[in-house]
Amino acid sequence: MTLDPALILHHVAMHISLSSEERDFFISLLQYKSVNRRQFLLKEGEVCKHSSFVNQGLLRGYTIDTNGFEHVLNFAPPGWWIGDMASLITQKPGVLYVQALEDTKVIQLSKSNQEVLCTRVPKFERFFRILTENSLVSSYRRLTDTVSLTAEERYLNFCRKYPMLVQTLPQKQIASYLGITPEFLSKMKRSLLKKK
Repeated sequence: MTLDPALILHHVAMHISLSSEERDFFISLLQYKSVNRRQFLLKEGEVCKHSSFVNQGLLRGYTIDTNGFEHVLNFAPPGWWIGDMASLITQKPGVLYVQALEDTKVIQLSKSNQEVLCTRVPKFERFFRILTENSLVSSYRRLTDTVSLTAEERYLNFCRKYPMLVQTLPQKQIASYLGITPEFLSKMKRSLLKKK
């Protein structure tokens, strides 16, 4: 299976410039995968062996607590990366489920191919450092928002972060991301509409 690498190449070009040879080498290391709606790309207890770039579709990353409740940590629409970063780095079993919310096509780069890539094309070290820094900042903001903002403020932040998903995601998924019930989310949205 092959996919058009235009989106991932555009994403890379936002951070580093590649020669045609470097670009071709990068493309040669990529793997392509289709994930059907509701299918898992990764499950808790598995070792994350790839970074996955969403070319088309939508994925969500979540955990399940001891009471069986799901906690959505992030969504990955086209142009976003997703994976269990701690598991990828340590190569130990992870805690994250990564599931397709719709039929999805991803471009994957294995950990071993990433290391080959960074050795052969050192500028990719900078690219992956930027990705890691962005992920760290996003996780930090999400943590501080969770403990310091109201549910309404978290919802408005969600709308800014994922504007393309606000109208398309099921309420249940948004509520899980915000750490509230779907009923409370509906009530809060009605209240926000009244304020406009």
